[in-house]
Amino acid sequence: MSFDDSEEHDDEETFHPLGESWQDGLEDALEDTEYDAELGMEMAKDAMRVTEGKLSEEEFYDRYHDDVVEEFGEDGRPMAEEIEQSREEGRFEETLSRFGVGEDSRRSVMKKMGGVGAVGLGAWGTANSGGNEPALVQDEDQEADEPDDMNGEGIQWGMTLDLEHCDGCLSCVVACAEEHDWDQGANWMYVLAYEDDTVSSPPADEFESTEDFEYLIRPCQHCTDAPCEKVCPTTARHTRDSDGLVLTDYDVCIGCRYCQVACPYGVNYFQWGEPDVGEDELDEDHVYDERDRPVSARGPRGVMEKCTFCPTRQDGSLGDEMVGRTACEDACPPEVIQFGNMNDPNSDPQRYIENTAKSRTLVRIAGDLPDPEDLEAALEDVDEDEDDDLEAVTEAVEDLDEEMIGNLLAIQILGAEDQPEVETSSSLADQEQDALEVLAMLAEHGLDLEDEELLIELDLAEEPDEEEDEEFEGASEELAQQRLDTFAGDPDSQFKLLENMGTDPNVVYLGNEPGPTAEQVEGPVTYDDIGQTDDRKDVLDEGTVGIDGPSL
Repeated sequence: MSFDDSEEHDDEETFHPLGESWQDGLEDALEDTEYDAELGMEMAKDAMRVTEGKLSEEEFYDRYHDDVVEEFGEDGRPMAEEIEQSREEGRFEETLSRFGVGEDSRRSVMKKMGGVGAVGLGAWGTANSGGNEPALVQDEDQEADEPDDMNGEGIQWGMTLDLEHCDGCLSCVVACAEEHDWDQGANWMYVLAYEDDTVSSPPADEFESTEDFEYLIRPCQHCTDAPCEKVCPTTARHTRDSDGLVLTDYDVCIGCRYCQVACPYGVNYFQWGEPDVGEDELDEDHVYDERDRPVSARGPRGVMEKCTFCPTRQDGSLGDEMVGRTACEDACPPEVIQFGNMNDPNSDPQRYIENTAKSRTLVRIAGDLPDPEDLEAALEDVDEDEDDDLEAVTEAVEDLDEEMIGNLLAIQILGAEDQPEVETSSSLADQEQDALEVLAMLAEHGLDLEDEELLIELDLAEEPDEEEDEEFEGASEELAQQRLDTFAGDPDSQFKLLENMGTDPNVVYLGNEPGPTAEQVEGPVTYDDIGQTDDRKDVLDEGTVGIDGPSL
């Protein structure tokens, strides 16, 4: 095969981040297919080298083009069309130059054509044979294609996952299984407890709190530069232009499993037999996306499947209220899964990253806020002479105490003025609005939220030094942040899995990052407890995903 004769490859026998055992298992799986296992392994290794910047996409394309065509009858890799079009445009410009068309004119011609894809070189030659009229003439009334009306960077769906407040309940796993009907063991959403040489998890039957465990939540990372996409010979595995989701077209997938080898995170699954849920039981609105491609719900027999970030929800097929939400996020009791547009600074995941303590506080107090009607009724019972007294208010309203009011005020102090309207559904924005409405009702009743004595009592302002004749400076953002940090905590670290590989994953983790010695341990809730199957534990015990070597 031609790749054997190409430039020198990485000599490391084990190239997969999940380790030798995982890699050997993948190679065995490829050998069970009708397709070239050696080609799949080599392409996967080089696809990872492309994302790491060690090999260009053009070199990768050329290295395997002939072998892919020989094996599959076509080369449908995503870079193929772009590279071939770029090369044809180069040849086309060279032809224009030979006909004496100047540089500026060449640019004008190319612009009007919308690229060489509009008129190939064969059409150019035919149009110019035997005539003196220029072949590429645009009607004066014909306008060039308008540029895409993209707002900023557009949409890139992604997640922020708060590992420190995950309780290992596996509700997200259950919700994902129910939403997408995958067979047991596929585990599109996967949560595991672990320990390594720096952190430990308690015994599964001896713990004070479920948050005492160390967790890793592992959905598909929906990488901006996905190695799995680079090796797909049929365009089945692809990145959706509208929102960056990495999906599999079940109608196009041939089950070669090359994407499974090229995924550094181990989140691809092959549908060996007929699915447990038959095709007649699936809702078409939950299978076909806005492009009419079957990319959601469980895959049919013989294809690859994985976490999809619920594309039919994002398309609005399941209702406008579902846009910007996923099944796993909706089901998470501690709300540690925050899904949204990573390009929108006002989205849930970016809000959570920007101020984790504030977001955690909003989540924690959301269920404890007094109902507006109950609050109104309770405030009416406060004596008019005491309506600006903090103690009188907290005594009258059962669900309000000084800590709650202090936290609400801290949230208000840290709130950005004139925040842009949230583009899609945002639980954090809604929760912040609910919190501010409670404060507004208190202020309307008579409680002065800017009162010097009140702010000092709640540790939200510095007491002025009378001896220095200092003036009261009002609420302090620094003290407000300290209050929320103390109440909800600030994460020790923030990371992306295998970020050094250059895949640009769109999942951000808050909390401890598993080290190279991490091993899965039994968590507080087992997969058997929720009627699911954890059939990957043996592999994960031997190798895990980390920055400096194999890790979780």
